Amino acid sequence: MSNIPETGRTQRVQIRLVVIQVLVFSLLFTLGGRLWYLQIRNGQEYSDEARNNHVQQVVQPAVRGSILDARGVPLADNETRLVVSVSRTELMKIKDDGKGVLTRLADVLGMKPKEVLDKVRLCDAKTPQPCWNGSPYQPIPVTDEATTQQALQIRERTEDFPGVTAEPTAVRRYPAPGKANTAQVLGYLSPVTDEEITKAQDTDSPYLRSDQVGRSGLERTYDKELRGKAGVTRYEVDNLGRVIGEAKNDEAEAGASVVTSMDARVQAVAEYELNGAMKTARQSFDRNTGENYKADSGAVVVMEAKTGRVVAMASLPNYDPNAWVGGISAKDYAKLTGKKSNFPLLNRAIQGQAAPGSIFKVISSTAAVNAGYPFNGNYPCPSSYSVGGQTFKNFESQSYGSISIGRALEVSCDTVYYGIAHKEWLKDGGINPKKQPKDWFYKTAHQFGLGKETGIDLPNEVTGRVPDRQWKQDFYKANKDAWCKQGKKDGTYVEKIAYENCLEGNKMRAGDSVNYSIGQGDTLVTPIQMATIYAAISNGGTLYNPTVGKAIVSGDGKSVEEIKPESHGKLPFTRKTRNEIDEALAGVATRGSAAWRFGGWPQDKIPMHAKTGTAEVYGKQTTSWFATYTKDYSIVMTISQGGTGSGASGPAVRRIYNALYGLDDSGKQDLKKALLPTPQKSLPKIQHDGSIDAPQIKPYDPNSQKAPQEQTLAAVLGRRD
Repeated sequence: MSNIPETGRTQRVQIRLVVIQVLVFSLLFTLGGRLWYLQIRNGQEYSDEARNNHVQQVVQPAVRGSILDARGVPLADNETRLVVSVSRTELMKIKDDGKGVLTRLADVLGMKPKEVLDKVRLCDAKTPQPCWNGSPYQPIPVTDEATTQQALQIRERTEDFPGVTAEPTAVRRYPAPGKANTAQVLGYLSPVTDEEITKAQDTDSPYLRSDQVGRSGLERTYDKELRGKAGVTRYEVDNLGRVIGEAKNDEAEAGASVVTSMDARVQAVAEYELNGAMKTARQSFDRNTGENYKADSGAVVVMEAKTGRVVAMASLPNYDPNAWVGGISAKDYAKLTGKKSNFPLLNRAIQGQAAPGSIFKVISSTAAVNAGYPFNGNYPCPSSYSVGGQTFKNFESQSYGSISIGRALEVSCDTVYYGIAHKEWLKDGGINPKKQPKDWFYKTAHQFGLGKETGIDLPNEVTGRVPDRQWKQDFYKANKDAWCKQGKKDGTYVEKIAYENCLEGNKMRAGDSVNYSIGQGDTLVTPIQMATIYAAISNGGTLYNPTVGKAIVSGDGKSVEEIKPESHGKLPFTRKTRNEIDEALAGVATRGSAAWRFGGWPQDKIPMHAKTGTAEVYGKQTTSWFATYTKDYSIVMTISQGGTGSGASGPAVRRIYNALYGLDDSGKQDLKKALLPTPQKSLPKIQHDGSIDAPQIKPYDPNSQKAPQEQTLAAVLGRRD
């Protein structure tokens, strides 16, 4: 028997029971609290998640809208192709991360294994193209050119190709109607990224993981309208994944079509003639360098003068936007971005910057008049002008005696503008300027819209540069240390310049002002800026925002949203000054520096106005500029390292006008051959099913309009502008 008293044993039992009771109640309280948290506090959330676990979504991508020219000809549309895609999530479940599957797939598709592996790998800061920059959970397209036989092999051998699908899919297409490439204007697509999906979640146009996004050109500007809205069907499924009902069905809405002001026929002409002008320039001898002109790039803009609508816009070198469809190859990507590519992705019409040369003189002429110099006054045009220890010469040291500003425009006399600009520089205080200098030449350039964007509906437009006093100060601050380190008073030419800039690089020197007055020095403009300015002179002074988009038409054709022309200002001249400049520019085409390019032009029926420009570039050959307008259009062409304005660009611009108006070299007009005798006003009719009855166009035939007769070599020599 135990020696423990009965009362002590009873107490211990009671204590144990109390402890057990406390533990039981604690557990019950904890369990009750957890149940309350799950069922009451967060009940709705978990209920929703539970329902979602039994709902599967099937996404039906929306058909992307087309991009059409003014007559309804597709510049970008869609076609059905067999697309082979792979799922990374399925491949990652395999021991070798799917390398064996991808190797077998490459063999079926006739591709190299590395090519397929590269397309499937994910992009990051260290991974070069090609790679996949879309969501890792989205099927990754390997090719959109699979044959029916290849698709059958993949489908019949599913055990060899887990995670691989071969399905007919609507794929973007850039048909280049009439060989009108239009690459930089249209842009291209690539998969949406996770970052973009996150940013767009709270907007009215969220992305799906299957979306393709416009990366440049019109595809980017109007991406939201073109993309449409994907359809989503939600199915209720049981725990085994069997469909037990349809929860909700959102029909896909096709993307809207963007009707542009472009005309594929004119675009084809512009591209052909720009390319031809560059080829011809490369066969021409540059006496300054002792070798042929390089003519390495160029651009041309054709614009409606009364609206600012862009009819054609070409940039060379160009590229095939179809190369991006289905994922770009390493070889193609290197061609487009490598050091030797000369950057074909760049739209030089809105992103190419160069000194304008003499086509800038319409601005200088306006500045002179606004500063108090009569347009028809008499100004000396000597063969050279000396200022600040430098001598600035007219081309071939030509002298025209005492002439008006209008005549200076016609014959492109630099020294008239040198003299006026120098006088204004002195009035403003010279090297030590007044507190508030007038700066007529710089002020007027800003009023003409230079130094800022034109507002065109294309992404990544650049501003150019007006090298005014503020720019001088900013540039000096950014470069002073480098100049002072490099500069030597008695060193090489470059070192001497650096030394001078170190001492007074922030000051507006006389040489800066006179050089600026003829569009040289640090001035930079873009072709679209100059086309806008010359169109404004044509229409009486209104600066329109250039536009490519003309209307947005819903996928069913029922809704039309017109994109109306908008103005961003007026040119700073009176009607009298505008008419005087207009008459002088007509003189350029009839008796001035461009007259030899417009022989036989019907000036009485279709008055032509022009200005030539040849801009000098340090370390490079001259840039060719040709700026023109009629009552209907302005056309500006530029060729980098292409030679003179009238020599390199002039013939090509003349032939574009010939095609527009249906003219031959004698000036005879055949309206049946005219592409656009007047600007397009109506919109193409899009049917309720999204289809359109677009006219067929043929490739441009340059022989349909004879080129203007060339003058003798003696007549050509000596013509700079």
